[in-house]
Amino acid sequence: MSKTTNKFSPEVRARAERMVLDNQGEYSSRWAAVSSIAAKIGCTAQALNEWVKKAEVDDGLRPGLPSDVAEKMKALERENRELRQANEILRKASAHFAQAEARPPLQTKISFIDEHRGVFGVEPICRLLPIAPSTYYENVAKRLDVDRLSVRARSDINLKIEIRGVFNENFQVYGVRKVWRQLKREGFDIARCTVARLIRVMGLRGIIRGKPIRTTISDKAAPCPLDRVNRHFCAPAPNMLWLSDFTYVAT
Repeated sequence: MSKTTNKFSPEVRARAERMVLDNQGEYSSRWAAVSSIAAKIGCTAQALNEWVKKAEVDDGLRPGLPSDVAEKMKALERENRELRQANEILRKASAHFAQAEARPPLQTKISFIDEHRGVFGVEPICRLLPIAPSTYYENVAKRLDVDRLSVRARSDINLKIEIRGVFNENFQVYGVRKVWRQLKREGFDIARCTVARLIRVMGLRGIIRGKPIRTTISDKAAPCPLDRVNRHFCAPAPNMLWLSDFTYVAT
């Protein structure tokens, strides 16, 4: 819609259309009537001519698509476009979160938005994940400005550098216990659980003595059992739902 159309209220437009239709017989042509009345209204003759044509279509005097039908078609096209976009986002999200838990961590969602925001935009992805756009923008702002991070987050950044240094200096064989003890010897006041958490986040893994235990050798070609209850573990009555789980416990 043009700026000229936006400037005039529906009442002014309806009055101008009626003046053209009622008085066009007093002029030599339709265009002469439109030009004369447009000058009185303060709009361009081309804009007024389009208004009159639309009014004639709406009244059934001219072949064409009425305004209400056109608006409904635009709404349907917009809805279809949004549905196609949502389906594409969900398809990519299912592949991205395939190895995640039932509820993906916040950082996993943020990395997905970072990867696809250029194609789909931030808000459409946030509606489907779901995650508040303000949460995403806050995380982006923290990445750009370290001072906005919490005290623990700033401390973690420095400790990760020290942990990485100890891990590399010792040929990448140290685990949590030895990294923690080395940091204590170097004068860092840090808890073992903090070292364990940061090593897990960084994806580091020391060398374990002895032969590692493998409880399962998976066969990718074998059929995978289906989740037949769709993660709904509530039964309406006894003996209506039976579940089983295999867990290895080291002894």
